[in-house]
Amino acid sequence: MAFMNSLPISFFVVFLSLLFTVSHAYRGQLVGAKRDIPDVKSNAEVQELGRFSVEEYNRSLRLLRQNQADRLLEFRQVVEAQSQVVSGIKYYLKISASHDGNESVFDSEVVVKPWLPSKHLLHFAPSRSATQI
Repeated sequence: MAFMNSLPISFFVVFLSLLFTVSHAYRGQLVGAKRDIPDVKSNAEVQELGRFSVEEYNRSLRLLRQNQADRLLEFRQVVEAQSQVVSGIKYYLKISASHDGNESVFDSEVVVKPWLPSKHLLHFAPSRSATQI
């Protein structure tokens, strides 16, 4: 008898869960989707990830091409950023950096796993959308 009384409540809970899931997905806020990060210029964590990206790029130049140390970049700021939840948080950054006084924009991808803690630079290259600022 108790089972029969709890059956309508169970259906109601399942219905509400499905309704919430569908309405949340309809608004375009799917789990795993890229999300813009607002106010990147004042976001200390994002700026630190941009600095980390440039430092890792410079470190790879020093290790792989020791005769190209004159191509090192100087970090300026992150100008645009997005995040995506993967097995950690993946950041897509547009970074302003300079070399010999010429500023350029670079695309960077960094995965952060805060529970380890670890940061890993996946990609760093000149941006196709804007190479000079």
